[in-house]
Amino acid sequence: MSKVLLIVNPSSGGEKAKSYEELAREKLAECFDEVVVKHTEKGGDAAAFAKQAAEDHYDSVFVMGGDGTVNEGISGLAELDYRPTFGFFPLGTVNDLARALGIPLDAEEAIQNLDINKVKPLDIGKINDQYFMNVVAIGTIPESINNVDSEDKTKWGKFAYFISGFKQLMDTSFYEFHLKIDGEERTIKSSTLLIGSTNSIGGFESILPEATVNDGLLHLLYLKDKNLLDTLVSVPDLISGNGEESDNIEYLTFKEITVELADANAELSVNVDGDEGDQLPVTIRVLPSHLNVYY
Repeated sequence: MSKVLLIVNPSSGGEKAKSYEELAREKLAECFDEVVVKHTEKGGDAAAFAKQAAEDHYDSVFVMGGDGTVNEGISGLAELDYRPTFGFFPLGTVNDLARALGIPLDAEEAIQNLDINKVKPLDIGKINDQYFMNVVAIGTIPESINNVDSEDKTKWGKFAYFISGFKQLMDTSFYEFHLKIDGEERTIKSSTLLIGSTNSIGGFESILPEATVNDGLLHLLYLKDKNLLDTLVSVPDLISGNGEESDNIEYLTFKEITVELADANAELSVNVDGDEGDQLPVTIRVLPSHLNVYY
């Protein structure tokens, strides 16, 4: 008998969350013999629910919520030997993974279009002991992203991150980073590093156009800026993106990287899929085709 768990973040999707849940339950009931629904109440619930479903050998785990809830659901499965097929219905502000997989951003449309015969492998990123689906951002602009509040996200959507970033440009800091990329060491100076696993970063699908969800690689972009003028010139190139190096942008692909600050006394936190993560140093690697996902 096939069994599926639907994990719902009731705070996502506003007043329509309840109706979306009912639609999702009905759709999943057409595809599986048994549908179990659980609601998150606090951070960590989605990961715990997904992990328990895997340990109970559910066939599939679905998540309904924003990028953070999706990240949690996948993280709950990532460590286990048996990993149910993963699916999700997007209710977030940015929905990067949905964009990368071609899943409709409208929750009702995503539910109606679900086809359980459409499955593909998904790469997962791992940073220290944490997992990510889309991007690790390091530097001045990512630091400002950490300070974006939920009201601004609701009001401005994905542009809230860039509005906050541009507000911080006058206070841009420039860092000397030591990188170890697939065993090779280099030192760079930059205000901002982006490490992505898909083509969608912050809702912008042009930044890493060559990245796919299962290419077995992570993609690094960083600004080659040493002063504010360099930054102002570089940021438009970063957003427009063409997946290639330029006078203002460095681009490369890798499987594992360690990032640390040259100044051992300095502190800098990273941003992981839109949420604040560990302080440097960090080690980041790709887990190729680690999870099967509905698309």
